[in-house]
Amino acid sequence: MKQNFYILKNGKIIRKQNTIYFVSQKDEESQKLSVDKEDPEFLMEMDGEEAPVDLPDLSEKREYAKRALPVEQIDAIFAYGRVSITSGAVSLLSKYNIPIHFFGYYGHYESTLLPREALLSGEMHVRQAEHYLNPEKRMVIARAFVSGAAQNILKNLYYYRDRGLSSEIASIQMAMGKLDSCAGVTELMAVEGKIRNTYYATFDRILGGEFSFDERTKKPPRNPMNAMISFGNSLMYSAVINAIYHTQLDQTISFLHEPSERRFSLALDIAEIFKPFLVDRTIFKLVNKKMISQDDFETDLNLCLLNDNGRRIFLAEFNARLDTTIKHRTLKRSVSYGRLPYLECLKLGKHLMGMARYEPFVIWW
Repeated sequence: MKQNFYILKNGKIIRKQNTIYFVSQKDEESQKLSVDKEDPEFLMEMDGEEAPVDLPDLSEKREYAKRALPVEQIDAIFAYGRVSITSGAVSLLSKYNIPIHFFGYYGHYESTLLPREALLSGEMHVRQAEHYLNPEKRMVIARAFVSGAAQNILKNLYYYRDRGLSSEIASIQMAMGKLDSCAGVTELMAVEGKIRNTYYATFDRILGGEFSFDERTKKPPRNPMNAMISFGNSLMYSAVINAIYHTQLDQTISFLHEPSERRFSLALDIAEIFKPFLVDRTIFKLVNKKMISQDDFETDLNLCLLNDNGRRIFLAEFNARLDTTIKHRTLKRSVSYGRLPYLECLKLGKHLMGMARYEPFVIWW
């Protein structure tokens, strides 16, 4: 099974013949996170032989380390350092349909370099636009996204209900009862916001101890909990972009979030469903099992970020969750958690084509 490849350092992605290398200065080299199923800790193991290479475009030649990237085994590349890429590398990665996601200093998503669309469908594009332009059809899909996210939030709260969460559970259930009566997307988003704020109000009781949540702060995150949520949500958004890319859906036509320039808004829609399941449960495990500590964050005035070690810990656990498999109750076969967003895209596509009504993913176990 293909895996994600994470770059947590500065460097350059280059191509030499039919091989992709990541090149970085040896004296600045920090480890790259490579997924190794035999190592549950996903320790910083790097594949390939290390070899010195001189880059002719640098005025001051130094010894560099280069690592081969196994393109046949990579699903997507996530770049958290200052990373540049040559046109030759872009060409070869495109041949293997490998997207590259770039993240900024705060760990927020910046952009994605997508290969040429391989599954273009004019009919799907027209149907997707039709459902967006028709208020009734749009609301059916948007309401399903909010309902799916809310039900998965409740699944998390039910698990921790012995920590005094009855009031919040009842409040979210009451808010969900208003979804069918929402007259438009704006009203629907208001209900969704109330549900999520109620959910966040439970975090201190779910986690307790070393980390406190207080309130949701984004740009920038102001405490470790917010830093993890922002980091995880960016990962989730990128993972859904990957999933959509492998279908005929248009990344830019969404139903819950308003389509706009310079963002893949459909990924925002679908990510809402999976955040409670993949991101929040990752955070709950890291904190409750004391796998992460205050030492794994950098704090400066009103800014808090995961440091390099914190990112590695988070990415390791997030990948472990993506690789976990379940017996799918519809497909009747084992499916990894990481595959679920792709299956969600297929369901949405069938709805748009009039083949089956869309029902959002809800945790059933």
